[in-house]
Amino acid sequence: MTDLRTALAWVAEGTALCRKTVAAFDEASYGAPSLLPGWSRTHVVAHLAGNAEALGNLVRWARTGERTPMYGSPEQRDARIESGARLPADRLTAWFERSAQALHDAMTELTEAQWRAEVVTAQGRTVPACDIPWLRAREVMVHAVDLDADVRFTDLPEDFLAALRDDIGARRGVGTPAVLGPSAEVTAYLAGRPHRGVTTVDGSPAEPLAPWL
Repeated sequence: MTDLRTALAWVAEGTALCRKTVAAFDEASYGAPSLLPGWSRTHVVAHLAGNAEALGNLVRWARTGERTPMYGSPEQRDARIESGARLPADRLTAWFERSAQALHDAMTELTEAQWRAEVVTAQGRTVPACDIPWLRAREVMVHAVDLDADVRFTDLPEDFLAALRDDIGARRGVGTPAVLGPSAEVTAYLAGRPHRGVTTVDGSPAEPLAPWL
């Protein structure tokens, strides 16, 4: 797993990419489709804001020892995204900013011992709290691309892309096809996002994968 300092730096970089992109959105551009099927840009930003709050629950769990799950239920998570996606642009942007800053502040307060505390993700995996920055880095980096504005996988740090490929491979399992191509494009392919120049080992076009994350 990526070291804590590096993961925290990726969170900061990905948050800055999202912030810069969202700052350019007006009501009309906010409502445009994202790269995720069925989701507008407002859905993506509402998800990012809700995710920051949910991961903040895990930080609180690590700090206090009190069990505080990310979400009350999958239905509660989905409803929060849908309601957030209907917010006016300025309120949605403010929610993103407020939640991202609150998560940053909460993570900076954890002690070394608290980073080692075990928490449970929304998928039911028990992980040490030091995994939380990686979970957030994935969200802000990949969804910065999903906003379908100026950020592409080629804009993301190479070491982040390598870590993401490893993570996706582990999650997708042994059935993940072996493919060739530029590292950023292969990462986009494995994440189920638009890509170019990715082929199987025999040179044929790679079959599309469903979106991951």
